[in-house]
Amino acid sequence: MSNKKNEDIEMRPLDGESFGGGKDAFLGRSAAARPRHDAPPAVGAIINKIDHSPGASIIAYCLASISMTVVNKYVVSGSDWNLMFFYLAIQSIVCTIAILVCKQLGLFSNLAPFDKTKAKQWFPISLLLVGMIYTGGKALQFLSVPVYTIFKNLTIIVIAYGEVLWFGGSVTPMTLLSFGLMVLSSIIAAWADIQAALDTSVHSLEATAALSTLNAGYAWMSLNVFCTAAYVLGMRKVIKKMNFKDYDTMFYNNLLTIPVLIVFSLIAEDWSSANLAKNFPVETRNNLMIGMIYSGLAAIFISYCSAWCIRVTSSTTYSMVGALNKLPIAVSGLVFFDAPVTFGSVSAIILGFVSGLVFALAKVRQKAQSILPTSQPTMSASAQSNRDANS
Repeated sequence: MSNKKNEDIEMRPLDGESFGGGKDAFLGRSAAARPRHDAPPAVGAIINKIDHSPGASIIAYCLASISMTVVNKYVVSGSDWNLMFFYLAIQSIVCTIAILVCKQLGLFSNLAPFDKTKAKQWFPISLLLVGMIYTGGKALQFLSVPVYTIFKNLTIIVIAYGEVLWFGGSVTPMTLLSFGLMVLSSIIAAWADIQAALDTSVHSLEATAALSTLNAGYAWMSLNVFCTAAYVLGMRKVIKKMNFKDYDTMFYNNLLTIPVLIVFSLIAEDWSSANLAKNFPVETRNNLMIGMIYSGLAAIFISYCSAWCIRVTSSTTYSMVGALNKLPIAVSGLVFFDAPVTFGSVSAIILGFVSGLVFALAKVRQKAQSILPTSQPTMSASAQSNRDANS
């Protein structure tokens, strides 16, 4: 799948290394980094200035992440939407085609040829990814963007303790403080969400239906937390042994999950003409298809912007940007989808934002004190994009 889809897990590398190798290796052979002999000097100077601008890279990363979340929510938010596997298959197909086209154009020259042995070894990780993005999509279908973003923080806690068990990680008092804030922000968000649903429901039947929808969302969110943790921890265990670089992870994830998603869609989803008409009403059909295509391309945008941000700033700055980015993502839900604006919801967003910031600061302090093990595998850029897009 487009290593993407709503997973903003704050486990960014904080050791100064870039994803998958040397600090400049990821973009060293990309179009943005190659000399532009065919561009006029003035245009080349402008492009070069932008390419080395920390501010431009940060803005690009934030816009890519926010747009991915908004588009995903738009596609799945229809009351009759029930073709999640089909949607994810389209994302994977678009992303795979885009990667192959970029390779032919020489933009992804570091993409290794397809290897059947590696594909067999990586396939279980791809299945975990299917579970992660499917449950994430279903949770986003029933929950508002702010609530979804806040609850995603809980994944950080599960992953952190998974690292303690399997990778010799450690949890500092400051990290525990951030975990407490994350749990508190999630409780406040759920309480505000339930209160808003009850206040806007005039009849008891409407209130019951609203609460049923929220309960479904929280159930899917709980599954997503554990599916995401299983995927990230499993990938950390396998990725270094596989020696995957940059786009290799994204390519294998998308390619290997295409047949799985298609089979699941044909078996579990209703492909009747009546159901297709419900999922793709005439008035929004074109917009939905454009959104599906964009969501597949956005994985590459996010992966590129992640590596660009690290290359021109640092992995520590990138980690902080990821924490700060939760606020505009949550606010985008209030702006674009009429999520209820109450004292509780705003308080939960602010508290969730602060918890992410405290967690990022805790990771920076851990690095400075050399608490984190030096032998932990470095996450690839494609793996990072996987988490950033579903946030």
